Amino acid sequence: MNTDIVLSIVMLAALALLAGAFVLWRRTGEVRNPALMVVLALVALANVLIWTVPGEDGTRPLDGLEEAGKG
Repeated sequence: MNTDIVLSIVMLAALALLAGAFVLWRRTGEVRNPALMVVLALVALANVLIWTVPGEDGTRPLDGLEEAGKG
């Protein structure tokens, strides 16, 4: 259950970073800081995908983590 909360917070943070990057770019015209915010959001999204997308054997890395916590 706790892992679901963490992944949800990471997704919300990634969306907030994307929105913040857009607002910063529109207000200031600056490119570097919004671009870094977008890169950070993409890294966060990639991390969520790594933990949640099933592999070739049909299991997710998150499943193994949850099973280890129950034992």
